[in-house]
Amino acid sequence: VTENRSDLEDLHLYATPREQRFRRFASLEFEGQLYMTPYDFIQSVTSDEPKHAKKWRSLSKQELNQILMETPPVWKGSSKLFRNLNEKGVISYTEYLFLLCILTKPHAGFRIAFNMFDTDGNEMVDKKEFLVLQEIFRKKNEKREKRGDEEKRAMLRLQLYGYHTPTNSVLKTEGEDLVPRSYWDTLRRSTSQALFSDLAERADDISSSLSDTTLLVHFFGKKGKAELNFEDFYRFMDNLQTEVLEIEFLSYSNGMNTISEEDFAHILLRYTNVENTSSYLENMRSNIPEEKGITFEEFRSFFQFLNNLEDFAIAMQMYNFASRSIGQDEFKRAVYVATGVKLSPHLVNTVFKIFDVDRDDQLSYKEFIGIMKDRLNRGFRGYKPIQRYTTFKSCVRKELYSR
Repeated sequence: VTENRSDLEDLHLYATPREQRFRRFASLEFEGQLYMTPYDFIQSVTSDEPKHAKKWRSLSKQELNQILMETPPVWKGSSKLFRNLNEKGVISYTEYLFLLCILTKPHAGFRIAFNMFDTDGNEMVDKKEFLVLQEIFRKKNEKREKRGDEEKRAMLRLQLYGYHTPTNSVLKTEGEDLVPRSYWDTLRRSTSQALFSDLAERADDISSSLSDTTLLVHFFGKKGKAELNFEDFYRFMDNLQTEVLEIEFLSYSNGMNTISEEDFAHILLRYTNVENTSSYLENMRSNIPEEKGITFEEFRSFFQFLNNLEDFAIAMQMYNFASRSIGQDEFKRAVYVATGVKLSPHLVNTVFKIFDVDRDDQLSYKEFIGIMKDRLNRGFRGYKPIQRYTTFKSCVRKELYSR
């Protein structure tokens, strides 16, 4: 059974932007629930649209079991895992949200992520603890659901979660809906409450009613009895970040060891709210007349820094409080102090030539941080920079005055 585009667009009206993107890139369906393949996921974070209009292919139980049988264990993971699996894998919607969280987290946050799952504190994560993720993200989405045809909303929940969900929310508190939170923040806040709610009990119900996925088998084995330690968890997260960056880099390098400074600018400006990218590109061309190229190590170090953007943004904002713009030497020092990442002089110079639109060899929050925060939201446009700027200023002030 497949669903055509008209049916897809019909339910799209009741979906959030992330749900819409998942449904647009997903290519598999099993017992009413939609799944991405590893290839679909890579496409969803490196492309604006699917290469081909999707019709969801219905998997038989035998086909799903065969896919899961071929899933490698976590100790065989690598930075080519998703590319090697290609179409031979199934990723659920909540796992899709989890993977998106991973892509934008600094390495220092990997331990925090692991501890959030390790609710009993035994330095190991089991399948039951990981499945609490399903409930946390589902409850967050319940609060964001659009009003309308209840039958359509129920169909959408079935597609995304594989079961009909109750409308009550265990962790919901008064006024909570008024505060917009990222999925990472939701995960961090809610897992700490997992032992004091029925979430863990609910995970048992989920485990018995839902099919296994590629991630569950990869992490916990074909019987679901294995446990995940921090070293394997860290390696998986690092490999995923590296794999996505390698794919983006290779799509521009044409087999060479470097990409051009202009290609680097194109990659940075993708998925941002910048309407006129030509001015940034022209600014860079006129200021870097001789192409030197950006290596993969430089490319990777920049995105490692970008995943630490919040810490760096606080340092940048402190410069602004002192009525100071920031030059290249100060920029490099602030990056290293705030994130521990060392950027090469050529990479820093390239960044300045791209974003220093008034050509004073200085960068401000407005010229850089706001745009780069957009870049972290891969494929989810529509966020207004001014709103984020105001929110960020409030957070910085709250942090400073609380010390």
